[in-house]
Amino acid sequence: MSILSSFNIGVTGLNAAGSSMGVIGDNIANAGTFGFKSSRAEFQDMIANSLKGIDGGDQIGSGTKLAHVTPQFTQGTVARTENITDLAINGNGFFVVDAPFGKGYTRDGAFHFDKDGYMINGDGYRVQGFLSDDKGKEITNKQGSIKLGNTTIPATATTEVGVSMNLDSRENVKRFDPANPDKTSNFNTSMTVYDNVGTARLVSVYFNKLQDGNWEYHAMVDGADATGGVPGKMMEMANGTLRFNAKGQLDEEIPGLNSFNFNKGAAQGQKIAFNFGESLKEGGTGLDAATQYGSKSSVARHTQDGSSAATLASMSFNDEGILTAVYDNGEQRNLGQVAVAKFENNEALFKTGKNLFKQTLKSGQAALGKPGADGRGEVLSKSIEQSNVDIAQEFIALMGAQRNFQANTKTITTSDQMLQEVLNIKR
Repeated sequence: MSILSSFNIGVTGLNAAGSSMGVIGDNIANAGTFGFKSSRAEFQDMIANSLKGIDGGDQIGSGTKLAHVTPQFTQGTVARTENITDLAINGNGFFVVDAPFGKGYTRDGAFHFDKDGYMINGDGYRVQGFLSDDKGKEITNKQGSIKLGNTTIPATATTEVGVSMNLDSRENVKRFDPANPDKTSNFNTSMTVYDNVGTARLVSVYFNKLQDGNWEYHAMVDGADATGGVPGKMMEMANGTLRFNAKGQLDEEIPGLNSFNFNKGAAQGQKIAFNFGESLKEGGTGLDAATQYGSKSSVARHTQDGSSAATLASMSFNDEGILTAVYDNGEQRNLGQVAVAKFENNEALFKTGKNLFKQTLKSGQAALGKPGADGRGEVLSKSIEQSNVDIAQEFIALMGAQRNFQANTKTITTSDQMLQEVLNIKR
């Protein structure tokens, strides 16, 4: 091995130390970058010369080279924020955005909504996820861009009222008079329903005992809410009969009149079904329906499926990455669920800048799924993942790279002195 080869070996050491400084410097520069993953420089020795030829042994190395720069996908610290669109992945996986080069993958969850209602990252790339059904009840497997959609939802007319109650079997029989419902009924209750344009209407339901085990109900509204009605005078819109067995269980529901003619622009003939639970004839057990026991008549609860028109009041993400919109009428709708992609080989992903990666042949294809499923990390709302760079560790590595650089300069200067001595032999 000549003295000139020592120069080359020293140069490889300088190049390696310089590359190491570049990797360390990049880590330090991105210590404040959301979702950044630090890298590690990995070196290899270069082909060595053997003094014994193919027999091996007694080899002199030819220096070093930068072999790999490997990302370190350890979990960064998750910091809490007050921004509802800040998301962090705790565990394995990446958010997916629709980038100019195709699908981009990132750990940076600093998202927000644009003017069109799409959820985007800082560069305007749309966040991908799983969309909900038309009613906002279920998350489907259909993939697309997460979007707020309409901030106003239309009114929904009431089509069914559910009543859970008990009617007192000890009551006396009464003959119902629509002109004087309060005095001629055994029990009454009131509930709010909605017409087709979303106007709230008060419906009073009167119950009168026909005979033991048989009751009638009469759904009435004030004339002020009825077409052709007189304010202060109740008008009947629906009625029916409830039959109970000897055990006080609901045996049968027999609906009668049902046509709600609300005024002030509402559609005429609105049908509102009254559901008192699953009767025995419907296959029920009698435990989840109205009863007729020897105790005071009372209503445990009543429900209805209508609503007024409403505008968006607030929104939030849960820890499953589901975006839920809350409207000012109290209704909630699921708008979508953020998707999480995982790879077989995260270290082989290609960095494109802007906190994005793209898949390569070595990384394998992205497997898109829902947060927390099949080895994917959970999504934390109002959170952001910090860089996983350890400043103290990088400073120590920085000092090591500096010492390596200095040591390799000594190799070159010493080789230079030796070569100078060779040149001086002729003098």
